[in-house]
Amino acid sequence: MRRLLTLGLVAVLVVSVSAQTRRPAQRGSAPAPAAPAPPPAPEVIAPEVTCPTPLGVGVKTQLAFCDVMTGRDPAQGIIVKLPPHDGSVTLTFDLHNRHTYSEEQVRARRAFARYTATIGVLTMDNTLISRAVVQNEFRTEADLVDRIRGSGPGGVKTVAPTGAESITIIIPEGEDQVSILGEKVTIERLDGSATYPQPGRPIADISNVLITYTLPAPPPPPPPPARSTPPRPTTPRRGR
Repeated sequence: MRRLLTLGLVAVLVVSVSAQTRRPAQRGSAPAPAAPAPPPAPEVIAPEVTCPTPLGVGVKTQLAFCDVMTGRDPAQGIIVKLPPHDGSVTLTFDLHNRHTYSEEQVRARRAFARYTATIGVLTMDNTLISRAVVQNEFRTEADLVDRIRGSGPGGVKTVAPTGAESITIIIPEGEDQVSILGEKVTIERLDGSATYPQPGRPIADISNVLITYTLPAPPPPPPPPARSTPPRPTTPRRGR
């Protein structure tokens, strides 16, 4: 009997200690907060581009090439329109030099040219966001990016893009369009070099224009209508 009583006391003590170590469930506890929604994925699109002086479409690449003109008025540049967005926008494009191709000069080994073109990306109030530069050398037709469809010999234009520089520009928040304008081009040939900064001159070309942006957040839902509290009934007073 003593052994049975001792075992019973031990079992009661073990159960009591186990119950004390267990964390009591809290009544009426609030559910765990929901995980925040992930941020929206950025959009990558070809934006609406207004090209005042298009060079044309490439025969091989099928890309549209646009001349970058020198100037000081953003309204006369290449206008890239930006859709509604949150935060900054990343603008990317390929920048090329322009070369007037001559088969005779190539055969005579006198077609060498080194081009350095400088352009700017500006806001519409003429604030410079960033500059971009493309430099390359031309010797043979293999140095051309593409030939442009046209009415010249072989159904192509004599002017063609040469060299390619991938450009990335971060456009600050608050802009709905930007302008691309040329600043100057330096051309070095066998007979000397010259720099052309005069307004109204095509000095480069761009292609493959893309933007990366984040869609604006949806507006918050309207607050629920306030509940009207019914008036409390009044008890008529009894006369004395």
